[in-house]
Amino acid sequence: MFDRFFEMIREVPAPDDAELLFGHDDLGRLRERNLRRYLDGPHAPILLLGEAPGWRGMTVTGVPFTSVREVEAGVLPGLELPPVPQAPWEASSRVFWETMRQWRGPLPLSWPVYPHHPFERGRPHTNRTPRSSEVRAGGPVADELIRALGIQTVVAVGRKAQGALAEAGIEAPAVRHPAQGGAKLFTDQLLALNRAMLDA
Repeated sequence: MFDRFFEMIREVPAPDDAELLFGHDDLGRLRERNLRRYLDGPHAPILLLGEAPGWRGMTVTGVPFTSVREVEAGVLPGLELPPVPQAPWEASSRVFWETMRQWRGPLPLSWPVYPHHPFERGRPHTNRTPRSSEVRAGGPVADELIRALGIQTVVAVGRKAQGALAEAGIEAPAVRHPAQGGAKLFTDQLLALNRAMLDA
């Protein structure tokens, strides 16, 4: 079901300051197995679209907003970890999954509009904002995922993600990003969306 999606990820150019997460090496295959398990589960017809993978979370596990801490806690059963993870936790992942524990009904899924990990040149354990050309290249990948999953509602996680989505041709309302003091507003806005869905 997701074969074309993964092919499209690998077709997005990865410059020397961005890491292809789903390559054919051992770590790339582990990430792909994890992401397939995540996408194959029951879900609400909602996709939370972020900007790009972070080096402490998705770059380790292959699953957006999911770090070693969440895998070890069993929030997504069946996920694998690399033998030597490069980071133990990610702050945004903690807030994301604490919010999901309060969500009623099938959970929304998440994905970044730029599928590779962008970093400061020569410093892979950093994050940088993806370039306009990169988010435009990632737009068709997000569109393919939306099609494959039967997504009806797309929500941007953060204003930067909303701007990136607009550049990629995807219009979406935004919720606050959970990082840098945004945890409470992120949770409040997502749970308000959940209530609105249940009331519809």
